[in-house]
Amino acid sequence: MKSRITLRGTVKQVWRRPYDQCNAYGMRLSPRSGMRAWGCAVRQKDMAAMENPIAKTSSNRFLAETHEVVNVAHELQDYNLYQADTALREGVVREGAAWAHTELHDFGGRIGNAAYLELGKQANEVRPELDTHDRFGNRVDLVKFHPAYHTLMSTAIEHGLHCSPWVEPKLGAHVARAAKLYLHSQVEAGHSCPITMTFASVPALRKQPDLAAQWEPLITARTYDPRNVPVSRKSAITVGMAMTEKQGGSDVRSNTTRAYPVGAAGPGQPYELVGHKYFVSAPMCDVFLVLAQAAGGLSCFLLPRWRPDGSKNALQLVRLKRKMGNASNASSETELRGALAWMVGEEGRGVHTIIEMVAMTRFDCMIGSSAAQRMAVSQALHHCSLRSAFGARLIDQPLMRNVLADLVLEHEGALALTLRMARAMDNRGADEHEDLLVRVAVPLGKYWICKRTPAHAYEAMECIGGSGVMEDCMMPRLFRESPINAIWEGSGNVQCLDVLRALRKTPASLEAFFAELHRARGANSALDTHVAALAKELGDLRDIEYRARNLVDRMALGIQAALLIQHAPRVVGDAFCRSRLGAIGYHNYGALPRDTDCGAIIARSWTLAA
Repeated sequence: MKSRITLRGTVKQVWRRPYDQCNAYGMRLSPRSGMRAWGCAVRQKDMAAMENPIAKTSSNRFLAETHEVVNVAHELQDYNLYQADTALREGVVREGAAWAHTELHDFGGRIGNAAYLELGKQANEVRPELDTHDRFGNRVDLVKFHPAYHTLMSTAIEHGLHCSPWVEPKLGAHVARAAKLYLHSQVEAGHSCPITMTFASVPALRKQPDLAAQWEPLITARTYDPRNVPVSRKSAITVGMAMTEKQGGSDVRSNTTRAYPVGAAGPGQPYELVGHKYFVSAPMCDVFLVLAQAAGGLSCFLLPRWRPDGSKNALQLVRLKRKMGNASNASSETELRGALAWMVGEEGRGVHTIIEMVAMTRFDCMIGSSAAQRMAVSQALHHCSLRSAFGARLIDQPLMRNVLADLVLEHEGALALTLRMARAMDNRGADEHEDLLVRVAVPLGKYWICKRTPAHAYEAMECIGGSGVMEDCMMPRLFRESPINAIWEGSGNVQCLDVLRALRKTPASLEAFFAELHRARGANSALDTHVAALAKELGDLRDIEYRARNLVDRMALGIQAALLIQHAPRVVGDAFCRSRLGAIGYHNYGALPRDTDCGAIIARSWTLAA
């Protein structure tokens, strides 16, 4: 019998002779005498091992079989992400996209298999690389990605995550698209950045109909073409965004990039842009929406990577950002050295032009963070349903059930608000209430859901324990990704101030918000008390900017609670209100009130329990 033995890092192959076995049993024998003593020695030693388990174990001490692997989890894979998510399935029907059930079911099954989930890991392990020049010295500004990233992009575009509500507008179109993006983002979040910007560019571009007629068919095509070539050679394109600069960040009105008209000035006319952009999202895209200072003030421009004559536009990538999270996706610093671009919308009204785009990107941040919460709690539930400690499965132990149920409640509230905003998007322009609600609830939701996600990811990681910190687990990637949506597209303070701005400029938006809360009036006393106190606080304008976070926190909890009280099982809505509206003081996850039916909350969220 051959055996492989590792000794001080060196693998050697040896022959196991009978006399070796005898020596292993503690008998000093020569090879010649070993055969004669073999049978007797083995019988004697085996009988001793039966009486002494330690001796039996020591008989195999040279075999590298130190233990049997038991009481561990396995990878969460080969499951249907849509079918396993009860809250999502119910929300899709409730918010008007029941017609998409079969499509979403098929999509959830496709992306939940082991090979597809592995793409998310691969796309983040091999980060994008920038080649500013080819080997002959020609400027190329080429960003190269792992093939897994391109597969994820291709799937997203083929399934219309970048365009479906614009191409096929109907009741539930935004809800169905949000559900798909939510599912796909659980596999990998970074590729969602160019998908979101391509999607969000359409309403902004429609402010300039002549440019929209030229570019929208390419933007909404369901074909993925990552080549860095002139648009005339492509049947589909993606859209990036270049807004912020070093000195201003979110304060885009302080931008210094200048726009010089090539001929006639004004909307739809060509300009040359000179300046820098400190954070260009997805610099591998084919065209960008850019803010620059024209003679009449800050304006919006459409800037392609290639000029109409096939020459390279003067948009030069300086370097790729080294980001903590969102590793699969590229972001860059960029110089504009007379780059050709066309004005979109009115001169001096750049912020107004892109406001629709900003609303859509913020909404997608809500989707992405809700997805991150779902994957994090799924990983925790999966692990705890398989792992035992101190005589019982983790998922059956009271304190762990408290923590897991609390994580589920957080996700349920996030998803309910996100899908409600998707329905509001579907009804925009046709329903004033929905228009007003979007204006206040999207920045509110973006602030609250995205800021709650890092702590949620950490707590889920702790449920898994030490193995959840290891880089071969998905949790470190989820944790690094968790702050991104809270910071991008306007950080927390920006969102809170935007809520106040909406309430000040459009008082009717506050009425629409409370009308949404009052739909749950009388169903839960804690919610009724919360809403009454909130109305009183919002009526007091003293130091309101200083109090903005406190107010927006309470507004977010109020609308989440109202939605869950109306639409979720009573055990979910009541537990959410008791733990988040009726509690005194701040507490961590896992401090749900007594008598909460944690088992029912967990069972609703985790249908894959072993």
